[in-house]
Amino acid sequence: MRSLNEKCAVVGVFDENAAKKAYLALFAMQHRGQEASGISSSDGKNIHTIKDRGLVNDVFNDEKIAKLTGKMAIGHNRYSTAGDDSILDAQPVFARYDLGEMAIVHNGNLTNAQEVRKELIKNGSIFQSSMDTENLIHLIAKSNAGNLKDRILEALAIVKGAYSFIFLSRTKMFVARDPHGFRPLSLGKIGDGYIVASETCAFDLAGAKFIRDVEPGEMLIFEKNKEPESVRFAEPIPKQCIFEHIYFARPDSVVFGESVYNVRKELGRILAREMPVEADMVVPVPDSSVSHALGYSEESKIPFEFGIIRNHYVGRTFIEPMQEIRDLKVKMKLSPIKSLIQGKKLVIIDDSIVRGTTSKKIVSLLRDAGAKEIHMRIASPAVKYPCFYGIDTPEKNELISNRMDAEEIRKYIGADSLSFLSVDALCKGAKDKNNHCLACFNGSYF
Repeated sequence: MRSLNEKCAVVGVFDENAAKKAYLALFAMQHRGQEASGISSSDGKNIHTIKDRGLVNDVFNDEKIAKLTGKMAIGHNRYSTAGDDSILDAQPVFARYDLGEMAIVHNGNLTNAQEVRKELIKNGSIFQSSMDTENLIHLIAKSNAGNLKDRILEALAIVKGAYSFIFLSRTKMFVARDPHGFRPLSLGKIGDGYIVASETCAFDLAGAKFIRDVEPGEMLIFEKNKEPESVRFAEPIPKQCIFEHIYFARPDSVVFGESVYNVRKELGRILAREMPVEADMVVPVPDSSVSHALGYSEESKIPFEFGIIRNHYVGRTFIEPMQEIRDLKVKMKLSPIKSLIQGKKLVIIDDSIVRGTTSKKIVSLLRDAGAKEIHMRIASPAVKYPCFYGIDTPEKNELISNRMDAEEIRKYIGADSLSFLSVDALCKGAKDKNNHCLACFNGSYF
């Protein structure tokens, strides 16, 4: 499972200076993937692709962007797991086939990817990467349909799971979101054209205005001198990833129709009502828990303090593939302010506990800094089950809440108390209308 999972960013631009605007959008969505970045553009005759391992600013400069000519571009930031660091696994995926040239970017995970791949290999396909995305290339290339639109629709009828796909031909751009709408995907107006991106924060930096979300089971087709064409290829069965609101998305994004910042503050307020504690200050684990902690502080009337400072030049630990790297990065990334927290009772707000090792390190750092009491409050339920739809949660036996109850976890991490937000409270805070996926909490897969 681990080698298949991705949580990435995708963007498609249909406008002047498309590659530059795609670059800006990818920069805004760097938090969704830090291993590799890539952009493909089309000038109407040829597709040009530049991709490499590293951050957006590492991969691109003015000279490279200038080579990506044309009024259409698609881009991708990649997050991967251990063992999948080949440049062949970077996106966009480019191919030549009987109808011409094509590039694809993908955010999500196809749950029937191995089944489809085995059948394709049996029929003569040769794969160059471990990505689910390459399945689409082969399905499209093997189709007998006379145009790319119909070939894409045939392929989408075969694949299952979570996906936001953006396809680029020499003259058109196609966007498709899975029937569950598992990953966020939004449409915006930019200049005289359009932009599609995983998060609306990309629109702000690229100078675009939000129009609407791409609907679950919808494909949009962009072509010169035409309004975008909408094609319903499947009936929507919404199962949107709740972790976008808890952790993944930037606070300034609007995800699934709700402000991420507002949802996180509300979760913090509810957590304070559900799990109150006497303390001197509320301290977030930066940065993803700041909004939650603000809500907790406002509701509890306990002062909010940045008692832990984050070094922003160190990446996220949750998505690091090796435990040794995660352990080292906790110390490199987080530093307590001793003069502020010494002798104080702390409420530490974090968005989640996955493996438990990071929480244990944080409690240890705070103890060493002289904290009198440490009360952990988690703004999500206990993560007990792995995700098969595109999040790199560990194997089931690596999830600490699958092996221990809350009291056992408290003892393991060394906190004075530990409480999780309830599933019902999470759904209330996220304004769930039975349209979110909660599988990582309750094991109810779709």
